[in-house]
Amino acid sequence: MTTRTRKSSGRIAFVGSGPGDAGLLTVRALELIARAELVVIDPDVPAGVLELAGRDIEGEVEVRPAVGEPADVAKDLVNEAKAGRVVIRLVSGDPLTHSGLVAEAQAVAKTAAVFDVVPGVPAATAVPAYAGIALGGTHTEVDVRGEVDWAGLAKTPGPIVLLASSSHLAEAASALVEHGLAPQTPVAVTADGTGAGQRTLDTTLATLAQDAGEIAGNLVVTVGQAVAARTKLSWWESRALYGWRVLVPRTKDQAGEMSERLRLHGAIPSEVPTISVEPPRSPAQMERSVKGLVDGRYQWLIFTSTNAVRAVWEKFEEFGLDARAFSGVKIACVGEATAEKVRGFGIIPELVPSGEQSSEGLLDEFPPYDDILDPVDRVLLPRADIATETLAAGLRDRGWEIDDVTAYRTVRAAPPPADTREMIKTGGFDAVCFTSSSTVRNLVGIAGKPHTRTLVACIGPKTAETAREFGLRVDVQPEIAQVPALVDALAEHAARLRAEGALPPPRKTKRARR
Repeated sequence: MTTRTRKSSGRIAFVGSGPGDAGLLTVRALELIARAELVVIDPDVPAGVLELAGRDIEGEVEVRPAVGEPADVAKDLVNEAKAGRVVIRLVSGDPLTHSGLVAEAQAVAKTAAVFDVVPGVPAATAVPAYAGIALGGTHTEVDVRGEVDWAGLAKTPGPIVLLASSSHLAEAASALVEHGLAPQTPVAVTADGTGAGQRTLDTTLATLAQDAGEIAGNLVVTVGQAVAARTKLSWWESRALYGWRVLVPRTKDQAGEMSERLRLHGAIPSEVPTISVEPPRSPAQMERSVKGLVDGRYQWLIFTSTNAVRAVWEKFEEFGLDARAFSGVKIACVGEATAEKVRGFGIIPELVPSGEQSSEGLLDEFPPYDDILDPVDRVLLPRADIATETLAAGLRDRGWEIDDVTAYRTVRAAPPPADTREMIKTGGFDAVCFTSSSTVRNLVGIAGKPHTRTLVACIGPKTAETAREFGLRVDVQPEIAQVPALVDALAEHAARLRAEGALPPPRKTKRARR
């Protein structure tokens, strides 16, 4: 008897993406998006949601807008699921709080299609929290873009949270006052809630329509005495770099850590790749070096960057080797970030500078060659093709023989778009963070020098020296040459300048972006 297997049917998931901040996406939603073959979206889905899922949406998953009435969208979802695809119906906020999505889900439920619902963080609670408003245990949420029982709403206990657009503010204020709320009742109007451009306006019912006239888009309006205390809990808009546009000139695969750290401080990072990392033109040097590691040719292996660690490890994988090949070889790392990369492969470095995390800092602590204690006098130094000779020369002065090997090449990237170049030259960026001398040279080469109003932050002394050679004023340099320390130092510098009155309050957008 022959058993025939039919193609397995797909699934549909109605997924809420939350109110704006991609970090509010739930773990379940993130898992489903990562497995999706088709994502059907509304235009107000936050742009960072799919990026957070770690997918190249141009190449790996089809993304298309929802078109037509709810019944039409539901029919399309069901047909795609019948074809065996994993389909995500992605919406902002919480899916079953949208009447159109409810209609879609009900239409899907009438078919044999298998579906899930993943709630999203609702704007009515998340946005006040990001504005520093403690709603407490009792509050009322109303979407005033539909029919509203104003008399009943005015009598409810606790804060009132209105989902509105600017055209509804005058009616809402007038109706609430007419039905008993005091004209001086505090009101907070938040645009682009939980987003990088969030702006919260403090006003009262009496002046709401007048004060909020310039705010556009979808708004969250909180009414009640809880609003008066919001400055004590305001954390999102009060961050040191809130609203700042910060230029991140790094390779594409290295910008993520810095960008995420900048976002924690409220900045809007703009990644501009200035270099790309490529393999050496000839693999022969690296292949001989890896063979030498296995054969016990080296006493020390010195990593000067995470790229060097990655290059060596890729060669190990190519030859079917693992961490055991490092047995008997001492590992030194120029900085803590490089050391952390090495530890990620299960290897503990013997030497990381305790002071300045640079080639000079490593040389200060690197032991001289001792022909009695050291069985081998050779050091492997895999690094970039454009690396300086400081470290190699210093090691030779200490009696070591050096195999200075090109592990990777750094190639200048293509110039950024014209609008980005214009922002760089005219001061459109509040700050720029340089992590190496090459990022300084290449940024100036492909885009020009940053404007004098742009704060310049450099990760270490060599990078700062290069920046000054190009005529840049170095404003920030952390004590430790690490990306988190660099970003934190920039935030501390901005906070200090603001406290001294040298900077305006944190920048806020004039208009919502939705």
